[in-house]
Amino acid sequence: MVSMISQWILTLLIFFPLLGAVVVGLMKDAQKARHVAVAIAVLEMIFSFHLIAHFNVDSAAMQFAQDLAWLPRGTGIRYIVGVDGLSLMLVLLTTILCPLVFLSSYSSIENNVKSFLALFLVLESAMVGALVSLDLVLFYVFWEAMLIPMYFIIGVWGGKDRIYATTKFFIYTVVGSLLMLVAFSYLYYLHYQQNGVFSTSLIELYRTAAGLPVDTQIWLFAATAVAFAIKVPLFPFHTWLPDAHVQAPTPGSVILAGVLLKMGTYGLMRMSIPMFPEAAHKAAPVMITLSVIGIIYGALIAWRQTDIKKLVAYSSVSHLGFVVAGMFAFNEMGFTGALYQMVNHGVSTGALFLLIGVVYERRHTREMSEYGGLAKQMPWYAFFFVVATMGSVALPGTGGFIGEWLILNGLFQVHPIMATLAGTGVILGAIYMLWLVLKVVWGPLNNEANKKLLDCNPREAFILGTLAVFVFATGFLSAPLLAHTVPTMKKLQESVNSKSAYKTQLVIPGRSDEPMKVMMEK
Repeated sequence: MVSMISQWILTLLIFFPLLGAVVVGLMKDAQKARHVAVAIAVLEMIFSFHLIAHFNVDSAAMQFAQDLAWLPRGTGIRYIVGVDGLSLMLVLLTTILCPLVFLSSYSSIENNVKSFLALFLVLESAMVGALVSLDLVLFYVFWEAMLIPMYFIIGVWGGKDRIYATTKFFIYTVVGSLLMLVAFSYLYYLHYQQNGVFSTSLIELYRTAAGLPVDTQIWLFAATAVAFAIKVPLFPFHTWLPDAHVQAPTPGSVILAGVLLKMGTYGLMRMSIPMFPEAAHKAAPVMITLSVIGIIYGALIAWRQTDIKKLVAYSSVSHLGFVVAGMFAFNEMGFTGALYQMVNHGVSTGALFLLIGVVYERRHTREMSEYGGLAKQMPWYAFFFVVATMGSVALPGTGGFIGEWLILNGLFQVHPIMATLAGTGVILGAIYMLWLVLKVVWGPLNNEANKKLLDCNPREAFILGTLAVFVFATGFLSAPLLAHTVPTMKKLQESVNSKSAYKTQLVIPGRSDEPMKVMMEK
């Protein structure tokens, strides 16, 4: 029974939300549709726990894999899915955040409720699909599918400048996607030239790509890296992010910061770096420099903001700069810290956007000057705000501390000066985030409008309390969590530093020949 579940679990995780979207869209009662959407997201989360319960922590292979026919045999395009230590953590982050996002929509989304819920379920399906896809065409389908629901979530339920923000988001992402498609298509053709058969299997194309001349690798790396850098977003491709965050509704901002931005950093670690290792080494100085500029620039710009949501948006530019810098250190510590910081950023920044949404729904303003002294009127809100801030500034005991410590140590091993400069971002982050807490939570309660505010209701307290637990759980339980990533990170480091093909296996549950050989004739 366990083997049967393991064989189909990834397909279930991909398509269950999609089925839920159809059910929710056909319902007549909007309030009941909310309850059903939450139930679907909770079930999706429960299903995902099967992955961590049965994951082999000693293996770097692609586990719970499926390799099925999809398009005609001659095209080489197949339905291949699997998870390893890199994708496991991000799949769990996605399935845990989504139920909380649906709960937050009870008060933040009042119009076209069923459409919003259905679109969000489609988005969850696409996010999980992109994280587990091991076929380039399948990955590209899910990558583009994420764009459609997010475009409408911002464009329909966003703020007054939502059309401008969502159009900018769409254009940036599509341009990057087209560059990636060109690189994938050329690699597809090169594989045919070398082997006489077409294939879009990521596992096979690792070998094809790593064996290319360095000049070719550089062009292909540049095309994919720009596409992923836009999604991160890495400086100077970041300008769409503040607009998108400010105009998006609260659930949209949470999932954008929590998961969608990680698709860019995931793509760099899954594809750009291991597929083109020589080019990645040559590009490392540029990528690290841009990352450090983003860390400092994002922190300084965040410090000058008066709009709370825009401040947190710019903080993401800074925090994700750490992630990219860590992975381009090309050592196990840097890779591990980058992955862990993706998760920590999703938790702490997601919590901050939810906290902003709580007071925005009550006051309909995000100006910092409109607040102050909320701890007197909203003590539980203040508590959750401080906890989320602790995670954001990487206070010891939080997951953010573990992630940034690993990144800076990994970076210091190869680029001490860049690591020192990046470290200033930690200090600046503490300054602007503590300034935010001082202006919003502490001080005198002078604004009469704030004296009537109600503290967090049970639903809000449950959402924020859950994230507060995760802020510290990722700090104190980092060893058992990171144990799932060790073999994958070691293999990635060995492959990239030897500038050789990244070799992995598909472990298909229930097969006598598991794990499959790396290169298997279709």
